Amino acid sequence: MKFNLYKLGTYSSIGMVCFAAFFSSCEKGIMSYEGVEGIYFAVQGGSNSGLQSSWPFIPTSKLQLGNVSGSDTTIHLKVMVTGPVKKYDRSFQVVINPEVTTAEINIHYKPLADSYTIPAGQVLTYVPITILRTGDLKLASKQIGLRLVPNEQLGLSFPDWDAIPGLDATDEAIVSNFDASIHEILISDYLPRPGGWSGLIVEGTNEETGNWGNYSEKKLLLMCELMNLTYDSFSTRETMPAVLINLTTREMVKYLTARMSAGDPIVEEDGRLMWVTGVSWKSYVGVPYKK
Repeated sequence: MKFNLYKLGTYSSIGMVCFAAFFSSCEKGIMSYEGVEGIYFAVQGGSNSGLQSSWPFIPTSKLQLGNVSGSDTTIHLKVMVTGPVKKYDRSFQVVINPEVTTAEINIHYKPLADSYTIPAGQVLTYVPITILRTGDLKLASKQIGLRLVPNEQLGLSFPDWDAIPGLDATDEAIVSNFDASIHEILISDYLPRPGGWSGLIVEGTNEETGNWGNYSEKKLLLMCELMNLTYDSFSTRETMPAVLINLTTREMVKYLTARMSAGDPIVEEDGRLMWVTGVSWKSYVGVPYKK
């Protein structure tokens, strides 16, 4: 799924966050809405190949820090209002939902502001959330739960949101019903195996096979460096066609072989030699290389 790190809810793309980016907003019918004057999280996300205007609304944003540089990043979640446009500012609060939050304040994210504002004459605003990069995010993901707080000016527009027909441009399952007054951010700092990865291991022996063998973030990033690719280049077999697989494999063979010949071989995190098809050695996941 794709989303924008900086304006979650606007049309954009990620050269994932790496990431995981991301979003746009559907404003159809906002002025004719006759229900409560209220607020809701208007976050959408979808596939790289789909039209952003056709992305479904989503209750969870997936942020992969492996796609971004630096020690922190700020994302902006779109919040919209229902009802008539007002000639004055309207304030609202966003608070942490402790029931689903596993991230720690000032460790994984900065404190939220005391309040946020829908400006006069506007029907939307963005809530900035600053995410902090920490070493433990390499080992396990963390989650931040957010909740909109109703007040005298603004209620909760869609505590029972239903998916909108036609907004279906996504590779993931569409969440058909959720509470749009809450939103969750799932944070990780590792790059999961992309859909266009061409390789695997032999069951039982753990020998690497296929074009690239077992997936590792280290191997993918080396391919990106050698071939001037991005994580998104590996998303699908459409973005990573057979000809590019072959070219990438050939360059990897040259590089890995040269490093081996120089006495400085590239090894994976478990100590085994990095492998692609065409190198002169075999590699088994979990079995360190011995000189």
